[in-house]
Amino acid sequence: MTSKATREFLARKHGLWIGGKHTLDYTGGELDVTDPATEAVIARVGLASAEDMDRAVQAARAALRGPWARFTPDERTRTMLRYAELIEKNAELITELAVLDNGMPIGIAESCSMFSALFLRYYAGWPTKIAGQTLPSSALGKRPDELFAYTAREPVGVVGAITPWNYPFGMEMLKIAPALATGCALVLKPAEDAPLAALLLAELAAEAGVPQGVLNVVNGLGEVAGAALAEHPQVDKISFTGSTEVGRIIVRAAAGNLKKVSLELGGKSPVFVFPDADLQHAIPGVALATFLLQGQNCVCGSRVFVHESIAEELTSGIAAFAKGLPIGSGMERSTMIGPVISGVQKKLIEGFFVSAREQGARCLTGGEPTTGRGHFVAPTVYVDCKPEMRVVREEIFGPVMAVQTFDHDNLDALAELANDTPYGLSGSVWTRDIATAHRMVRLIDSGQVGVNCHAAMDPSMPFGGFKQSGWGREFGADALELYLRTKAVTFTWT
Repeated sequence: MTSKATREFLARKHGLWIGGKHTLDYTGGELDVTDPATEAVIARVGLASAEDMDRAVQAARAALRGPWARFTPDERTRTMLRYAELIEKNAELITELAVLDNGMPIGIAESCSMFSALFLRYYAGWPTKIAGQTLPSSALGKRPDELFAYTAREPVGVVGAITPWNYPFGMEMLKIAPALATGCALVLKPAEDAPLAALLLAELAAEAGVPQGVLNVVNGLGEVAGAALAEHPQVDKISFTGSTEVGRIIVRAAAGNLKKVSLELGGKSPVFVFPDADLQHAIPGVALATFLLQGQNCVCGSRVFVHESIAEELTSGIAAFAKGLPIGSGMERSTMIGPVISGVQKKLIEGFFVSAREQGARCLTGGEPTTGRGHFVAPTVYVDCKPEMRVVREEIFGPVMAVQTFDHDNLDALAELANDTPYGLSGSVWTRDIATAHRMVRLIDSGQVGVNCHAAMDPSMPFGGFKQSGWGREFGADALELYLRTKAVTFTWT
């Protein structure tokens, strides 16, 4: 049963948020929002056309010349802290919207809500610490007492943010917080499969005192609203999280005015379990590396490499663990595996069941289509996998694990297996041997590697990938660089 606040929010007519206010003036049609667990329509949202997107960009551009430009760093900090307090105050509403919008289990949604407030507070500490530097310049043949040279760090300008559906609210906050900290204005285009949380975020930002036009939320289809945002000549930067395929489209679209682009894209993360690993710890840890959020996350540890001496114990333990994960609506407290986002995604995942079987993988659990209402997919474990199999090579975005074994201690050869992928986002190593751990961390070609853990996240830790997993970093001080530009200034007086 949802709260009264959630029911009232869903019952509204949902349009766009442009220039600091909700508007029903949209021309891109409307879209039903469905609960992935029941397939029932829970709300209806307005969709933006290219013209609507232009209005939002113009509002953001105007905000850069308005009161926001005169906010002191301390005022930005105070505004962001109020925003974080409002997120915590509305945690129940935020959590329930995330569950209904995305299908995620309520425990994950609660954690995501609290992490968003924590993330916002982290970046609230940065406005007073963003600084340029003085330089020992001898430009123009001048002596040090004849000139003054320094750098100024400025907001990059209008940022277009395009977010995915797997962590609504959380992914949106990854774009909003550093944009506010650096003094940018933002136009946010959420995923059409999970569009509700961003509208609430905009309302809370306004309540916190974020000036009109600084945060705009424009729901719409990727090929219409997303394309218009990526191509817009008055957008200075695009921050995109999503598939590698769409990332390439974003890059081409951004070429018109050579806007700055950061991309957080796909992954096919390797997980190595060595014979000395603590299996009591590794079995649930490796299982959840794959099955958390139904495998719908870019860091999903779906390629498991295990030493053959412990392979049977590990895989049978993971299969038993997977069978014990309660499947159902994310609103149920007991649920650990909710639905995947849509019927389309469910069919894509089930296609891997067919190819795995045809290519000779052996299924320990799962691997069969489910029936009935809701887009449910059971956690699935395949063994006897080979490097050429689709289930090993392609990002699935579902709760599907592919296990391969090794029988040697040649870490360089193991690293070749890990790196035999176009992706390089995350990975993990499970061992009690410090030398093995450090060596593998160096050898795995990924932006993030965990030892006896997988995909550990903290606001202070940079996150992003190598190769086709993206450009740039989110989280931490590194993310600020994506929203800033550097200006060199030289003064002379003689």
